[in-house]
Amino acid sequence: MVRYTRTLLAAAIFGLGGFCAPKAHAAQLAGVTLPNTAVVGSQVLLLNGIGLRTYSILHVHVYVAGLYLTHPMDNADAILQSPAPKILRLHFVHDVNASSVRQAWKMGLTDNCVDPCRLNNAELNQFLNSLQPISAGEDIMFVFKDYGLDAYENGQHIGHITDPEFARLILAVFIGPHVRTPALKSELLGLDTTQSS
Repeated sequence: MVRYTRTLLAAAIFGLGGFCAPKAHAAQLAGVTLPNTAVVGSQVLLLNGIGLRTYSILHVHVYVAGLYLTHPMDNADAILQSPAPKILRLHFVHDVNASSVRQAWKMGLTDNCVDPCRLNNAELNQFLNSLQPISAGEDIMFVFKDYGLDAYENGQHIGHITDPEFARLILAVFIGPHVRTPALKSELLGLDTTQSS
């Protein structure tokens, strides 16, 4: 069963990719600083990659994203299949309207739901209809565990997804096989994109 919240959905959708930044160990980008580590329970996670999502040919900054893992990895499929805890943190630097969120989220989910993945249309529509705008300054954190994910807005718990397959698909929107712009995916994986971004 999936429970939806305004900010969780709005934040998740914009993981479709974008222009990326220097290597992760700097932990600072576009005026946003992300810590080098994060904690899930008793486990310390390391910042694997950091990137800047931009929009349009004007490169409007949307958010800074950071992916935290138990140890550095650059294989997206291995990350998606691993039951180890993961954190995806997004700090928004631009407002995002609901229609843009819904369109991008629908594309991200359907593009990355590859066989044997199946999306229930009724559930997908419920999910899309739940999307609302998100404001600049919001800090969103998705904590992925083997049972699903928990979402936090500015440190406050805002939602939970109990279906691990759906949680995996949310992360796939950011690092899956069919992201719309691969530069952010590469940066989250800690890869050098200076030749391609």
